[in-house]
Amino acid sequence: MELSLGRSAAKHQSLWLVAGLALGFAIPSIFTGILLLPRDIFLVAYVVPVSIFLYAYTRSNNVSLAAMLRHKLVWGLLATIPISFYAVQAVLLQPASAPPRGLELAIDIVWSGIVYGGLDGIFLSVFPVFAIWQVMKIRGWTDSGLKKKAIAGAIALVTSLLMIAVYHVGYPEFRGPQVIVVVLGVGVMSLAYIVTGNPTVAIISHVVMHIAAVLHGAESVSQLPPHY
Repeated sequence: MELSLGRSAAKHQSLWLVAGLALGFAIPSIFTGILLLPRDIFLVAYVVPVSIFLYAYTRSNNVSLAAMLRHKLVWGLLATIPISFYAVQAVLLQPASAPPRGLELAIDIVWSGIVYGGLDGIFLSVFPVFAIWQVMKIRGWTDSGLKKKAIAGAIALVTSLLMIAVYHVGYPEFRGPQVIVVVLGVGVMSLAYIVTGNPTVAIISHVVMHIAAVLHGAESVSQLPPHY
């Protein structure tokens, strides 16, 4: 009976991951690849369904967000500093363009920086890593010594890299070799979450990266798609 329940729970997590991959590809593919929505409008089409999806996932799996954020919080915050620095440097290496000013800049920082960046961090890094970790936990790998924990972490990282790749390939502008750079860049944030055990590092560093992109110029940096 316990084995059957374990398999059912693992399948449940796997189905959520498949649904997340499908959603992650469909949203940019439809709304930027076909409908060519401007960024501000596209963000509504991204933020609303992804937020609903993540909320449904946490409810379905009885996930305590507060407990997740408290778990090894100090390590997460400490790791946030170098990872955020790395993320900002990745933005500054790209050409600059004129950022908005005044109220428009403030709105952009909140909408494209905090909301878009935070949701990206959760959807691309936290969700896939957490879901796979639950599968590994059900199978007893997270409590079976360093070797199996390392393998579980590697599988979680690969899953997050797949999520990052599938999501970005949904945008026509990333359908080429450049997607590898994006996958590896965002993957560092996922790796930091796996190593520290705290999602704060992935979320905050992603927000910092998006805010830096807004200030550096949204029209010339890859971190704020879509670009037409």
